[in-house]
Amino acid sequence: MSTSQTPPVPVGRTARRLEWAHLPPHVRTLVERECGAPVVDAISQGGGFTPGFASVLVGADGRRHFVKAASAKAQRAVAHSYREEARRLAALPTGAPAPRLLWQHDRDDWVVLGIEYVDSSAPRRPWRLPEVEASARMLERLAEALTPVPASLSLDPVADELADWPRAWDHVRATRPDLPHLDEAAGLAAGFAAVTAGDTLVHTDVRDDNLLLTADGRVLLCDWNWPAVGAAWLDTVLLLLGPRGDGLDVDALLTRLPLTRDVPAESIDTFLALVTGYFWRQGDERVPPTSPYLRDFQRWQGDVAWAWLAERRGWA
Repeated sequence: MSTSQTPPVPVGRTARRLEWAHLPPHVRTLVERECGAPVVDAISQGGGFTPGFASVLVGADGRRHFVKAASAKAQRAVAHSYREEARRLAALPTGAPAPRLLWQHDRDDWVVLGIEYVDSSAPRRPWRLPEVEASARMLERLAEALTPVPASLSLDPVADELADWPRAWDHVRATRPDLPHLDEAAGLAAGFAAVTAGDTLVHTDVRDDNLLLTADGRVLLCDWNWPAVGAAWLDTVLLLLGPRGDGLDVDALLTRLPLTRDVPAESIDTFLALVTGYFWRQGDERVPPTSPYLRDFQRWQGDVAWAWLAERRGWA
């Protein structure tokens, strides 16, 4: 059982986003045209760590819409990620646990997405066990629907997408030379390609601010920017990092959840070693002025993954 390590960031208030009034008039006009009514209210979504526009818009007709937007000039990386998200959402099969892409605009230097509005809330923090279990069941449905991965998604294997992650341990060696079991952890991470291989879509960014919990018990997964092809259990381990940090006994869940109960312990340890090094390295990068909490959160994720790995390995 882990002890709680409170995240060092304000839950649900981590993003510094563009507001509706900041969008150029021609972008606001096209959004209102797609929505079918003038926008009378805009509720910016404070979760996440990117500065792109992401708001629930309320039309004069009372309908709600979820819209994302980014400037291809001023926010090149964000615009690219929104463009990729649109491509992936459009290719997801019917029934995948994700909001639907309704429309998109990709010209005039702006990428704008209209995504299905879902009346929902994010999981509460600290995590509650029923919401963890509901999210884990959603990942089971996701794996069932996206194994094998549709060719139209054109995704790369996890081993290719994360190929440089083991090298993060070179940074850890330089910055934390007295870390116990450093070489053993780095050795585990180096062998990640073999244990993460598979033919399932892996979202790779499963955490509370990317989950929508509806009143009827459904859980939907958002922000489809970085999916890859790999082992079906990887997203479940990523999901459990937050609950582990919040003090829940996630190893008990691993032993009974369908996607993880038959996975060798060494494989899970290998993946934890991989993500520990990555998050620690990223946590030491420069703090982006548009995302002031990103590095704190990444360091926290690295600390949680390391404590979990050390406990599983019996390291002092």
